[in-house]
Amino acid sequence: MFFVDTIETPGLGNRSYLVGGPRTAVVVDPPRDIDRVIAAAAVRGVRIRAVAETHLHNDYVTGGLDLARATGAAYLVPAAAAVSFARTPVAHGDTAPVDEGLALRALATPGHTPHHMAYVLEEDGRAVAAFTGGSLLIGGVGRPDLVEPRLTGTLARAQHTSVHRLAGELDDEVEVLPTHGFGSFCSSSRASGTSSTIGTERKGNAALVKDVDTFVADLLAGLDDVPAYYAHMGPANAAGPAPMDLTPPARAGAQDIAGRLAAGEWVVDLRGRVAFAQGHVAGSFNFEGAGQLATYLAWLIPWGRPVTLLAATADEVAHAQRELARVGIGRPVGAATGGPESWVHGPEQLRSFPRADFADLAAARGRGEDPVVLDVRRTAERADGALAGSAHIPVHELPGRLDEVPPGEVWVHCAGGMRAAIAASLLDAAGREVVAVDDGFDAAAPAGLTVTAPRSAA
Repeated sequence: MFFVDTIETPGLGNRSYLVGGPRTAVVVDPPRDIDRVIAAAAVRGVRIRAVAETHLHNDYVTGGLDLARATGAAYLVPAAAAVSFARTPVAHGDTAPVDEGLALRALATPGHTPHHMAYVLEEDGRAVAAFTGGSLLIGGVGRPDLVEPRLTGTLARAQHTSVHRLAGELDDEVEVLPTHGFGSFCSSSRASGTSSTIGTERKGNAALVKDVDTFVADLLAGLDDVPAYYAHMGPANAAGPAPMDLTPPARAGAQDIAGRLAAGEWVVDLRGRVAFAQGHVAGSFNFEGAGQLATYLAWLIPWGRPVTLLAATADEVAHAQRELARVGIGRPVGAATGGPESWVHGPEQLRSFPRADFADLAAARGRGEDPVVLDVRRTAERADGALAGSAHIPVHELPGRLDEVPPGEVWVHCAGGMRAAIAASLLDAAGREVVAVDDGFDAAAPAGLTVTAPRSAA
């Protein structure tokens, strides 16, 4: 008998796996915070004998090297991946023992990266599960444009071939267990579903139902923006990441916070967007700790800029620190807990701004007001419908394009409110008068606002 335990990292849309038998196990694509993996192995009562990477990840810092060193496990890394540390190189067809009667067999599956490897779990020689990394995903494939722009077309074709290799070698009942695709920007599409099999994918996955030319054309046409911090993840993983530092940051008082703001450092308020809008430290930015903190903070912040965290509790600071460390943002230089009144010397250092919904915007226009409406969704989202007359700057581009926002009061919206809150805080810190639209975009048309037709309907 075998088991497969899934270790979720929902903030990044990724999964890692602990797979094994009664005594020993292997970890596939571990997260940077290896304490979660070690705890899972302890619950099972198994020893970790190997750590396997499907590829050098572009969206997070791996814990693979640290985990292998901590446990004495073999570190299996695709042989073609250029790395700066000792590892056990893995080539197509290689096998690694998991437990008695269980083994991992490597299948070369280039496409997401040139060196990508999938691992097939075999029980007594029969394939039962496939750890497909960033190759075959649930309802899609990993994107081929994260390594080198000149390789994108070639990798897209390789992705098609690799998925067909998996489908050709594995039976319908084999479970598909990818690393990406649960909200990760490493996925080429926003596929739905949390579990699948080779047979299910054979019926509906674009790579398996379209010819290669159609698949490649559609894949390349549908690629979305790439988070800026991805550029730092591959090199960090190739160099061999240091262990995660989760020691608590130094306590920051009002004077510290003021000084860091004056120095151009980032002071990040982790509280919910409602609380932030009601009152916050002037110049601070709002990235909700309960949202996609790591993705959006890492995407927007100038890489290497010191960060100070503000939150209601120490637990919220610790959670955020862990999230940020997963994408290579080092230990915060400081943190403060409590509320905004305790983070400043006086009320003149606090700011607030109103929140609204799309019905409020329609009412304002009905009164003859003509506020600036700023859409901060990604370009691909806007192409599926936008408010007539709205300006558009994706939130990840806003820090460098603040001077492009038209003058006047700015009503800022996204698809659901989280990114609008980030954008509103950026605008507020720049001294603009802002209203954060905290509403789902689906409510815009029913509120009486004119929404342009999506491109598919043109």
